[in-house]
Amino acid sequence: MNIGLDMMGGDFAPLEAVKGLDLFLKANRDAVTLYLFGDEEVVVPLLKEHNIPAEAYRLIHAPQVIGMNEHPTKALKEKQQSSIAMGFYSLATGKIDAFISAGNTGAMLVGALYSIKAIEGIIRPAISTIVPKEDGKSGVLLDVGLNADCKPEQLNQFAILGSLYARYILGIEDPKVGLINVGEEEGKGNILAQATYPLLRENTAIHFAGNVEGRDIFGDKADVMVCEGFTGNIILKLAESFYDISIRKNIEHEYFDRFNFENYGGTPVLGVSKPVIIGHGISHAKAFMNMMHVAEKMIESGMIDKMKESFMVKEVK
Repeated sequence: MNIGLDMMGGDFAPLEAVKGLDLFLKANRDAVTLYLFGDEEVVVPLLKEHNIPAEAYRLIHAPQVIGMNEHPTKALKEKQQSSIAMGFYSLATGKIDAFISAGNTGAMLVGALYSIKAIEGIIRPAISTIVPKEDGKSGVLLDVGLNADCKPEQLNQFAILGSLYARYILGIEDPKVGLINVGEEEGKGNILAQATYPLLRENTAIHFAGNVEGRDIFGDKADVMVCEGFTGNIILKLAESFYDISIRKNIEHEYFDRFNFENYGGTPVLGVSKPVIIGHGISHAKAFMNMMHVAEKMIESGMIDKMKESFMVKEVK
């Protein structure tokens, strides 16, 4: 399989990207060929310094970089020799099977939507995050920022996308789906939640477990939790702060350690036609390594094909 990696994206790139590549290749040297997109004058010396074997990668010279604060659409249009633009071109033309970047999030989302497009039948793709459960397992929360406002039909689709991700990436055989709400009873919540509940209840493609409150998120009531991106992003940022607080307060506990985003790498854009993984801008080596592992799992499991089949066979109302 061929995985593309943006070497220039992120606050600590390309050094941390190279270090992450080194960690990944130590366990996957024969299984994956990495296509590296970046400025060869900067990247090549680092690859040599860290003894990355030449046969493990293909370097595609990308002399331009899209900065973190640049306008996504304008930057992609004007910087077609950037690592992100060239990565998406290779993904769209089939030269690589997945693309990873910790660079400009907006550019990654625009590139995903316009170069490889959404799966037919998907209203809007979503981005998810892994939720560490108190029992040691993991769950999925979506959307966490791509869609600040949603319609009930979108949340219904998120439930299917999240269920497939939980099944094929997290290994949860029959994931339970919960609707983030302010109460457990049907009829609770705002207009969006009230209108979404019956759609999820009648959706035969998922295992709907009902409403879940904030106190249920880290418990075992649901494996997949759906909400609009405004609420999801608040929950995500709150959860990320647990790890930061534990570090500042010198609290050592394995559960709080699981809130370190580096353990999960990045988040896939769910609902687009090929695997796209977006990393945190402050990603270090461990995060880059884990982003590559996520991409590898998505390719090996055929998860994108499963998503296409789900929306081809079942009409989501």
